[in-house]
Amino acid sequence: MYKNIIFDLGNVLLDFKPEEYLKTKIVEVDKISEIHKELFQSEEWVMLDRGTLTEEEAKSIIIKNSNKNGHLINLAFENWYELLTPIEESVKVMKELKDAKYKVYFLSNFHLLAFEYVTKRYDFFNLFDGGIVSYKEKLIKPEDGIYKRIIEEYQIKPEESIFIDDSHGNIEGAKKLNFETILFKNSKDLRERLKTYNVL
Repeated sequence: MYKNIIFDLGNVLLDFKPEEYLKTKIVEVDKISEIHKELFQSEEWVMLDRGTLTEEEAKSIIIKNSNKNGHLINLAFENWYELLTPIEESVKVMKELKDAKYKVYFLSNFHLLAFEYVTKRYDFFNLFDGGIVSYKEKLIKPEDGIYKRIIEEYQIKPEESIFIDDSHGNIEGAKKLNFETILFKNSKDLRERLKTYNVL
């Protein structure tokens, strides 16, 4: 019997489409993929998730390492949290699970300032029974330690829990610790998958 539903945040409950975001900020179309790689695919971006760099430190290093794109990286960093917008149908699913008396948690790789922004801006965060976020733990998915933290913190049993994530690697990390898992494709598919577990 399932008792706990655990959500990733980015691209499960919150849209995170950096290339689309960059198209709204950068007029030099030929630079968009380059900035995406230098910024969102950088080692420093991962370190922000891990909580081992501040945003200012990360920005400084990324600009230093960039291919003369400092002005565009500065531009991309301005208000970038605004690209994190709710996926309304997924939020609706989460609310239905909460109403059905399941415990709902989040387990996400996330930066400090971005996390503070979304939790203050979006009311659905008040519905969670708890959650683990990477920057606080200095751990990131799919490392075993971050899954163990949610088990320990909330005394949950993996075999009574369904973990939802859009990353195949993160799903495999959860499976190692005996979580049931759903690889997120879209909100409609999520709803159908949850029905197969008789939780919706």
